[in-house]
Amino acid sequence: LELTMKFTFNPKEGIDNPVMVITDDADSVWTPIPRSCILKREDGEFYGFHLRVERGRQGHIIRNVVSGGVAERSGLRDGDRLLEVNNCYIDDVPHPEVARKIKISRHQLCLLVLDGEDYERAVSRGQDLKRLAHMDESCKPPRLCHITRDPVSGLGITVTPLEGEKGRFVVNPVAGGAAEKAAVCKGDRLVWINGAMVSDLTHFALSKMMKKCGDHITILVIDSETEKKYTQRRLPILPTMATPHQLPYRARTLHLISVSESFGFLLRLEKAPSGRTYHILREMTRGSPAERAGVRDGELLLEVNGESVESLKHEEVVDRVKLSGREVYLTTITPKGLEFYTQLGLSPLLFCEDDAADEGKESSVPTSAEENSPPKEMDVSSNLRLCSLQKGPLGFGFKLGCDPQSPGTFISQVASGGPGQSAGLLVGDIVEEVNGQSVEEKPLEDVTMLVEEGGHILSLLVTHKTCYNKMEKTETPSKDVTRAEVTKRLNK
Repeated sequence: LELTMKFTFNPKEGIDNPVMVITDDADSVWTPIPRSCILKREDGEFYGFHLRVERGRQGHIIRNVVSGGVAERSGLRDGDRLLEVNNCYIDDVPHPEVARKIKISRHQLCLLVLDGEDYERAVSRGQDLKRLAHMDESCKPPRLCHITRDPVSGLGITVTPLEGEKGRFVVNPVAGGAAEKAAVCKGDRLVWINGAMVSDLTHFALSKMMKKCGDHITILVIDSETEKKYTQRRLPILPTMATPHQLPYRARTLHLISVSESFGFLLRLEKAPSGRTYHILREMTRGSPAERAGVRDGELLLEVNGESVESLKHEEVVDRVKLSGREVYLTTITPKGLEFYTQLGLSPLLFCEDDAADEGKESSVPTSAEENSPPKEMDVSSNLRLCSLQKGPLGFGFKLGCDPQSPGTFISQVASGGPGQSAGLLVGDIVEEVNGQSVEEKPLEDVTMLVEEGGHILSLLVTHKTCYNKMEKTETPSKDVTRAEVTKRLNK
């Protein structure tokens, strides 16, 4: 006798089978997978890629990856979007700050990138890119600790090799000693000492180095749990990822505001005992903007308005200060401070004290309403403006900038009394054309090149950011007005 059971599917009851999962969209669980790229370069070698922001695209974009170069060997590809620099999330950070982080990394760089198409797909879906980060919030950053020898207890630290593991060491500070005061904790893993990775050292060589260190030593340490996570992800532990503790020297960014034509200091080119020449700040006038900002005689100038002066000629540095108008940001360090970071193989800009960031807007020197207002003949509400400039002794008197969160290339600075101000350029203007050539889709580097190649006469078609944003939202046809029509309207 054969029995046959008839099965009728009831959609209200469903199927009691945990193996079967029914979803509306199998693609809804898609998660982008970023890639870690470790770049190491030798002296005189370049990383071999460009970082750009481009009109109509979001994020910091990897471009021009040199075939066979450091970047390509690390796995970087053209079009990749950069998410992290040295374990620091940067997708929402202004482009100049991201470029600066890369520059001060010196010889080793840890990047987290996402394929360009995956990035755009993730953004369109509203996915949180920050959740793709290398480390979770439980991970603590490594610590760069400067230990000063105590006359009685010495450095206050013991170093023990991990049994059976070459080049790995555990440190333990003496309670209340110099190391503990410098933020070294019991059981920390030693990564780096006075510029040398300990993975390359034997215990004997390390002990010898510590005995010869004199009254000071600088070490990079990390807790054991976080070290395991770095190892699992095959990531290097670098000083550029660290928080500083008791470092004896720090670069400072100072904000100088002048109500006259002078900041009250001299900038000289002087030769150091090493034979290298540096831009030195001298002779601060009493009561001057320089003295009020805290500039000290003999300090070395590292940056002007966030731009490194290392590769600039002295005249170019002076021009950049003059082009700043009545406000300038100077980053400085003492000669001993520079020597300290040079011996460690680190950039002096790595742990900069931003004194300027601590200033409130209210502390700015007040200027008259006439100085703050745009030129009287300039109608800011008009959509497009044609500005003609003639190059002066200090250039055209403006700077260009870009931002991933803002459209196009814009005017980031306008020098007081310069050709740019005279022509009616305003900070925040979006550049539409350079000498008749559209630059809406061009990256900052290409726009800058067009300006530089234009000779002594420059013609810029611009619109202010507020007007540009309004046109983008309303999609008014006025944005497509021709150059001839703008010229005709301005000449009326």
